[in-house]
Amino acid sequence: MNEFLFGTFPYIALTVLLVGSIARYERDPYTWKSSSSQLLRRKQLIIGSVLFHVGVLVIFFGHLIGLLTPLSIFHFFGISDGFKQTLAVVAGGIAGVMALIGGIMLLARRLGDPRIRVNSSFADIGILVLLLLQLVLGLLTITISIQHLDGAEMLKFMAWAQGIFFFDGKAASYIEDVALIFKLHLLLGLFIFLVFPFTRLVHMLSVPIRYVTPWRKGYQIVRSRKGGPK
Repeated sequence: MNEFLFGTFPYIALTVLLVGSIARYERDPYTWKSSSSQLLRRKQLIIGSVLFHVGVLVIFFGHLIGLLTPLSIFHFFGISDGFKQTLAVVAGGIAGVMALIGGIMLLARRLGDPRIRVNSSFADIGILVLLLLQLVLGLLTITISIQHLDGAEMLKFMAWAQGIFFFDGKAASYIEDVALIFKLHLLLGLFIFLVFPFTRLVHMLSVPIRYVTPWRKGYQIVRSRKGGPK
């Protein structure tokens, strides 16, 4: 079971993430959006949205860099395993609390406002609940991480993540003996990857580079000045 969950399932989740996102963009491009409810009630959105998005971005790039950067690069710059673990606990903890507070505000707004609630799909609410649960699990892992500030546990997750991306057949064995809370955190993260293409999260992949470059063709004209369709 450990081999399937952490050796096979990651490839299933990542394949669905990649193929599903491409298929949705090609087949249903008009559904590729954030489905923002800003127009319905903007003031309630700002604080929660900023806290949530800043926190999530810090966590995402922290995980991306921390797990996939070869250990030799950290050592080259004089970053010890212990310092890296402490930084992950402190920065990740602060960002996690920010994102959790912001996410709770967004969920309360989406469920508490009748106009926003009726314009929210099951997927909109479901993915936000999953993200909040993932944040809670992530914060709970800190209780274990602070007991291993030497970085030993962190090295297991680095070996696992890099093993998955470099097709190491032994990747699952690297985290076989880690605490259950870490495994739940990993599994929920993989599940979020699995459902990613079918939710509003796809807007994360949209980087509006053309809109800030000289090569932009022009503004999209929705109506002519006379009011007729253009």
